[in-house]
Amino acid sequence: MSKRIITVSRQFGSGGRTIAKAVAERLGVAYYDKELIQKVAEKTGFSSEYIEENGEYAPSRSIFALASSYIGAPRVMGGMSAYDYLWVVQRNTIIEIADTEPCVIVGRCADYILRDRDDVLNVFVHAPTEARAERIVRLYGENEKKPEDRLKDKDSKRAINYKHFTGRTWGDANNYDVCINSDKLGIDKCVDLIVSIAE
Repeated sequence: MSKRIITVSRQFGSGGRTIAKAVAERLGVAYYDKELIQKVAEKTGFSSEYIEENGEYAPSRSIFALASSYIGAPRVMGGMSAYDYLWVVQRNTIIEIADTEPCVIVGRCADYILRDRDDVLNVFVHAPTEARAERIVRLYGENEKKPEDRLKDKDSKRAINYKHFTGRTWGDANNYDVCINSDKLGIDKCVDLIVSIAE
């Protein structure tokens, strides 16, 4: 395999996680999503639930609100905010995993963290809002928020978090090697495409 590490960033509801898991299975490599959260939990002492919510999603809707949220954030490890401490441990864990074994890593700014490596393929999975809204209702059910609002909320938090820690724009094609529309291609063809490029 010419690309040992594949990072998969994705819009909420695009099927990116499903695609990433299938790619890992097809290539016979490790898969890191919840598994990465567990590793970070063991190293930080934070709960898996806390890491899942704060390791990829910004706590606020704007970069200004995010900055103000740091003012009251709990301080750990030499005065760092919990958010910054989590970022450092998560970053180090991703580097450690990439150095150890071929794998597929979902989200968590892994594309940025591993940007200087030649053996990494960075993928962004997207789809039209209508298709993603239908998918999240089918998979996760209805709730009090409209599906479109749920999509906007999750993706805006990811974008703010990504901007804060990387200085780059989440979803910008310039940050990835491959951007694929999962609605147009379908899950299976997306998997085929990523696997063929990686090999």
